Amino acid sequence: MQALLGYNGFMPERKPDIFEGQQPKILVLDDEVAIAQLVGSIFEAEGFEVAVFFKPQDALEAAAKTDFDLAIVDIMMPGMDGFEFTRRLQSISDASVVFLTAKDEETDILVGFALGADDYIVKPFKPRELVARVKARLRKRSLSDASKGQDSILEAKGIELSRREHTASLYGEPLALTPKEFDILACLLENAGSPVSTADLYSRVWNMPPDSSSANTVMVHIRHLRCKLAEVDSSTQFISTAWGVGYMIAASAS
Repeated sequence: MQALLGYNGFMPERKPDIFEGQQPKILVLDDEVAIAQLVGSIFEAEGFEVAVFFKPQDALEAAAKTDFDLAIVDIMMPGMDGFEFTRRLQSISDASVVFLTAKDEETDILVGFALGADDYIVKPFKPRELVARVKARLRKRSLSDASKGQDSILEAKGIELSRREHTASLYGEPLALTPKEFDILACLLENAGSPVSTADLYSRVWNMPPDSSSANTVMVHIRHLRCKLAEVDSSTQFISTAWGVGYMIAASAS
């Protein structure tokens, strides 16, 4: 383990708690045992609750039983890569996802963010930077959850969304949404009757400034949202495109 902790010359030291209340739960998944254990030790030293896995299926089974706040995921793994793991994880958990991988091609990075990743870090990594970026994601998540907890029910066009319970339905039929789809729908419902720009949606949902790929990323998620709404009612256009602006949901049923 001493060799592991020498990775990039960083030996973690126990830090005081920075989050009020219960410490965040972090899932670490990497088929390289040495790297997975290193990452786990770094965050354990920060005082977080950490579960380390070397096989995607084991991590999925754990995520189905435990409410993880964030998952640090490798991409290149045998049997099930990190992209497929993330797709499956999002169906059972609202944990934030940070990819930690040696894949540094732009196409891989775009795919990662299109899947709803909150950050993408390329190996070899700097442990202090990894810790800082993960803490930043967790702080934003904590602030977002706090603000959501103050909200009640958002409704428009037969869609009902509860941010407190993290549920959404159409005409009473539950909608199985990924975390990013849920947040996009919430943004549109909050502004029902007015268009929300693509840039605003990306900034608010991904907590990042928009870039050259953000419009396509939002478009893909909007398409998935429309498909899920159409499974309940295909005769109504719930999310309309405001050309040159963004997307909107009408304030009342039509």
